[in-house]
Amino acid sequence: MNKTIVIIGSSNTDMVIRTARFPARGETVIGKDFLMNAGGKGANQAVTVARLGGNAVFVCRTGNDVFGEDAVRLLTNEGINTSYIKTDSEGASGVAIITVNNAAENTIVVAPGANAQLNELQIEEAREAISTAGYALMQLEIPLDTVTYAAKIAFENKVPIVLNPAPAATLPDELYKMISIITPNEKEATVLTGIEVTDPVSARRAARALAGKGVAVVIITMGREGALLYDGHTFTHIKAPAVKAVDTTAAGDVFNGALVVGLSEGMDLIDAVTFACQASAVSVTKRGAQKSVPYRNELAALV
Repeated sequence: MNKTIVIIGSSNTDMVIRTARFPARGETVIGKDFLMNAGGKGANQAVTVARLGGNAVFVCRTGNDVFGEDAVRLLTNEGINTSYIKTDSEGASGVAIITVNNAAENTIVVAPGANAQLNELQIEEAREAISTAGYALMQLEIPLDTVTYAAKIAFENKVPIVLNPAPAATLPDELYKMISIITPNEKEATVLTGIEVTDPVSARRAARALAGKGVAVVIITMGREGALLYDGHTFTHIKAPAVKAVDTTAAGDVFNGALVVGLSEGMDLIDAVTFACQASAVSVTKRGAQKSVPYRNELAALV
């Protein structure tokens, strides 16, 4: 099996403020410390793949600015193939404004910048990498048309597609039918299905609904409760390790990157999801996005 994992997605600079609680509408609250970190769902997942031992190829678009230059340098230093990253001559790099409260919950507002210009032409330039990969991993911080176009290339070449549908958006029917694995969290599953996911029972209903759209495998992530795996026949609830969370930023990205690494190594679905839950659990014990991404030895220590 080709273990190369091509990640197609976003790169952002995260600007994070910790605060005791989220402000109400129209309210100003005094925060605690301020951190600026490398982030973006696509970049976070690419770094996760690399740090956990996977062979990562990253397709993204950055701005012609210091944020973009720093992002490419950091990704290259992680051992990621960055030859398909394109610099947008006009657009700024993506930026995310993140607030983290005392419960380690977060709210995020993203200004996509150059990510919104990642287009079909750029995907064509990466066609060989996509069509020959072992897995294709994507998210929704780039245009949906671009995601669908890349999925077609992967699907036509029998490359399994893992879609992390975040941020949540209505997906075209044709995309569902090409996806091998979809990995929404509870809120995203609610948006995708119209079924409010609040517990394992409602999560099962949503998973059945997503499978009914043509997706082979559904994994609904549920934070500290772990993940619900549905392979079209059997439900399996995989628990997350108990840890003291300080920041959940990028936890979902780490889950997805680890999941695909596990699958690329030949793990079965249950073992791969267990591996992903372990990686995600380690990530929430640290602050920041890419700074929180664990290395393989950290997972061994957790187990």
